[in-house]
Amino acid sequence: MATDAVALIGLLAAPGRLRVVAAIVLGASTVDEIRSATGLGVREVGRALARLVDAGLVIRDEDGRHWLVEESFRQAAIEAAPDDKTDVFDAPEDASRVLRAFIRDARLVSIPATLTKRRIVLDYLVQDFEPGRRYTERQANALLARWHDDVASLRRYLVDEGFLEREGGGGDYWRAGGSYEVE
Repeated sequence: MATDAVALIGLLAAPGRLRVVAAIVLGASTVDEIRSATGLGVREVGRALARLVDAGLVIRDEDGRHWLVEESFRQAAIEAAPDDKTDVFDAPEDASRVLRAFIRDARLVSIPATLTKRRIVLDYLVQDFEPGRRYTERQANALLARWHDDVASLRRYLVDEGFLEREGGGGDYWRAGGSYEVE
């Protein structure tokens, strides 16, 4: 099984194999469907499938259909993750644990449903807002979009929890709360 991240990347580095994997992900499963979806010749599709099957990234069933072993990607990511638990969040251990659960690769993977966890995440996000500065809704949205696509919910939670205040019907926003670093 191709669980090694370097081997997985090597397999996908060849444009033909990458196109074959993409076609399978998009629903093609027979050689003809894959060939039609990729525009590759039968021979090139066959070679790509042989390499992918040998590596365990794709399986071929008894009906000649091909399926991606999605677990290979998850396993490769787990194995490639650094072993040390260095904390990238400058926060107390309890808050860091919450932030690690909800923020990955500088993106908020989901908005916590639990109020206490949501407040920890909101306090972290509001650090992007400079104290004393006013932001238009567009500017606030741009800052929040870096974290999550649902900027309206984040904005509402930040206002409702007192991290941001707003003037008028959605006009200016400014930071009104959250933790501050004291120099």
